Amino acid sequence: MSAAAPLNATDPAMMPVASLPVADAPGNSYTRTLKELGKSYSMTLKGVEATDSVNFDVRADEVVTAAQVTLQYSYSPALLADLSQINVLVNDQVAASLPLPKEEAGKLQTRTVQIPPQTITEFNRLSLQFIGHYTMQCEDPLHSSLWARISNESQLSLQVSSIKQPNDLSALPLPLFDRRDASPLKLPFVFATRPAGPELEAAGILSSWFGALASYRGATFPASLTSLPAKGNAVVFVSGSETTTVSGLPIKEVTGPTLTLVSNPNDAQGKLLIVSGRDGADLKIAATALALGGSAFSGQSVVIDRIDSLKPRQPYDAPNWLPSDRPVRLGELAKPAELNVSGYNPGQMTVALRLPPDLFNWREPGAQLDLKYRYTPQPVSTNSSLLVNFNDTFIKSIDLPSIEKLGNSDSLLAMLKTDDSLARTSRMLLPLNSVALQSRLQFRFMYDYIKQGECRDIIIDNMRGVIDPDSTLDLSQYEHFMAMPNLGVFKDSGFPFTRMADLSETSVILPNEPGAADLSAYLTLLGRFGDSTGYPATGVKVVHADQVAEQSDRDLLVLASGNNQPLLEQWQSLLPAKGEDAAQYVELSDLPLRLRNWISPDTKTNLREARSSFRFTADDGSAYLTGFESPLKSGRSVVFIASARPNGLADVTNALLSNEENARELQGSLVVVRGKHVESLVAEQDYYVGSLGPLRYLQWYLSQNVMALMLFTLLGILLLASMAYLALRVQARRRLGQ
Repeated sequence: MSAAAPLNATDPAMMPVASLPVADAPGNSYTRTLKELGKSYSMTLKGVEATDSVNFDVRADEVVTAAQVTLQYSYSPALLADLSQINVLVNDQVAASLPLPKEEAGKLQTRTVQIPPQTITEFNRLSLQFIGHYTMQCEDPLHSSLWARISNESQLSLQVSSIKQPNDLSALPLPLFDRRDASPLKLPFVFATRPAGPELEAAGILSSWFGALASYRGATFPASLTSLPAKGNAVVFVSGSETTTVSGLPIKEVTGPTLTLVSNPNDAQGKLLIVSGRDGADLKIAATALALGGSAFSGQSVVIDRIDSLKPRQPYDAPNWLPSDRPVRLGELAKPAELNVSGYNPGQMTVALRLPPDLFNWREPGAQLDLKYRYTPQPVSTNSSLLVNFNDTFIKSIDLPSIEKLGNSDSLLAMLKTDDSLARTSRMLLPLNSVALQSRLQFRFMYDYIKQGECRDIIIDNMRGVIDPDSTLDLSQYEHFMAMPNLGVFKDSGFPFTRMADLSETSVILPNEPGAADLSAYLTLLGRFGDSTGYPATGVKVVHADQVAEQSDRDLLVLASGNNQPLLEQWQSLLPAKGEDAAQYVELSDLPLRLRNWISPDTKTNLREARSSFRFTADDGSAYLTGFESPLKSGRSVVFIASARPNGLADVTNALLSNEENARELQGSLVVVRGKHVESLVAEQDYYVGSLGPLRYLQWYLSQNVMALMLFTLLGILLLASMAYLALRVQARRRLGQ
């Protein structure tokens, strides 16, 4: 089944789950700073009138009963108290107007404003409007004394009550995941019996789907056997055709792949999504149907009749990744409203880019950006421009000529066409050397304000700037080739496993008797991969060590806690770190002294080979990640995640999800994790993934090997000398013959 493939589901004659009585849940309260709501800097409001805002949302299963905002702000001592104020607006409705008395000017103020709860809906905008005047006479609307500053430590507090939701599959992914909730997703997965490979593959499909939905929030999936959570939501997997119970919740027999939504018997507001079937294959069908076509479901329960075969995915076609086989329109990456601005000094427009990890940018000038834009030409201006930045690095300043510079002619009227905006184009290159995989393309229109003189300066909000959605960014000249292992790209994008968006070339090797910690780590890793690709892992395979030989043509993700993974012994010679009970063995290099937050296209620059090793004993063993080439087939990769204790795997997954500074040190080929402390020890790259054209590969190979370059040059000289010698011999014979 593809995303558009037909999916057949029917309501069962009898619901497979008998609901238990539930109790009501109390209300909750939330407090978020403006920084947590996305305002990474304090609001600086300038001029006679200025506005800045943040967005906040309310979960679909909650209603706001009380709200307040506690503002920390300061303002100019030059303001006139009778004419100046800060207005607090929610969804464009005024909640309060704060006076700006002169005696409090220049000092940090704190005021709490009550917000009428009836003004708050599901999607909301909190706006702070500054109105300032410094004289009763004619004034400069952009005078430097007209300012107010709102700290991003100001807080928004909401008191909410829960709303009981119906057991209706049409609401999915609600209430298990609510995109209005910006907090990290924590969704327990419950298995009615010890799961086998197919059941875990079904669970991986759903965890990667929820991970893709959670996106920047991050997602964790605590696993448990037979125990329902005391509070909140969960996904329950039940395999078998007979009636059973899970923590007292009766599950009736099923006739095929079934999805059912019921209330959590332990929590009145919690929901349980029950994925059931006669065997693991049924669970995979149900999970795949939900991940790819769940929006078609309705009612409390459905039975999946069939799923058409999935169309094979192609390498690098992940929905979240920037296409590298064609020019991509900026309209595919951002909404049209996000590419429009107004005013003399509008905010910055940002287009998020997620680059494929293995773009070979050696000696590449950059990705071509064909920019189309429109703007309102001013009658007269000197410094108006469009600034283009890439990851906060300046790329180009494009002049925005005024009507005076363009000339008042018929050609200008033709360019303006039917409105007052002028369409222009520009071409530039974006250097991809040493850029983050999650990058930002930034545009900012800067309009020059020309003062007209005393009592004639009035700001009219008629300036507009638009980045045309048909502007394109082209990566198609880049090839895919990368030195491995590289745990930095594994953290950032799940590479090389996410090369196929559905993980159809990935096998996960679990311990023979995986515990809850192993299963939780597996599910959370799959969720992280889903966040990277934006697609569920419908092709992943889950096997044990005794089946690893059958996975030779796949990339391998191996998990181990304690001594429960046989591959710890079988591949001992390949591991730069080992742990047995309290004994630890690791190799070391000088990588910790030279960490960077970027990867150089020169592979030699990235190398930090092991220089020493040591063994030590510790009461609380560390967890480690290491990467190496698969011993089963060259060109295939292995990432080994191991810990001396089961809880250590959670430290690794937390580091992979973390955006904190210390987590950025996760790079190289060997990383040790102790709690929140991450340390990269070795960076050895001894194999490559991807491919280059013959000529390109020859150029790169010779640049990396001086001896080969000298030999190639010598052979070239000998060849030319031989050709010259033969040519002279032929010419001499001709002369002698004459």
